[in-house]
Amino acid sequence: MNKYMELAKQNAEEGIERNEGGPFGAVIVDKAGNIISNGNNKVIVNHDPTAHAEITAIREACKKLNTYDLSDYILYTSCEPCPMCLSAIIWANIKEVYYGCTKEDAGEIGFRDDMIYDYLKGKHTNLIKMNKIDREECIEVFKNYEKNNGIIY
Repeated sequence: MNKYMELAKQNAEEGIERNEGGPFGAVIVDKAGNIISNGNNKVIVNHDPTAHAEITAIREACKKLNTYDLSDYILYTSCEPCPMCLSAIIWANIKEVYYGCTKEDAGEIGFRDDMIYDYLKGKHTNLIKMNKIDREECIEVFKNYEKNNGIIY
């Protein structure tokens, strides 16, 4: 077994033993193979639906490295990333991901990633009601940010 995937799996197992969240673990390494951060699902213990393994590993790595750009790092995760984690991985500029279980495997034990993927494809539109309001006022913040050369990441 790949040593980093084994560590991601161990992170998942330890999180389950501590009753912190679902059966998911992650590891971020640099290109030389040094471990930068570990993560496991902490949704239950943190009362935070965004505290997935990949997100906790990304947060730890960014804090440790004092950056928001993880483009030179590799993520190993025990399961194919959900849409939220996939978005976080993209926002963090991680370009290489290895995963163990599939999103279908997660669905078979009750995790609902498929509903979100379907929503993004235009299905299950009743999942959430999106309402655009007050754009004219809010767009001013964007204009000021652009005018003041805000950082685009």
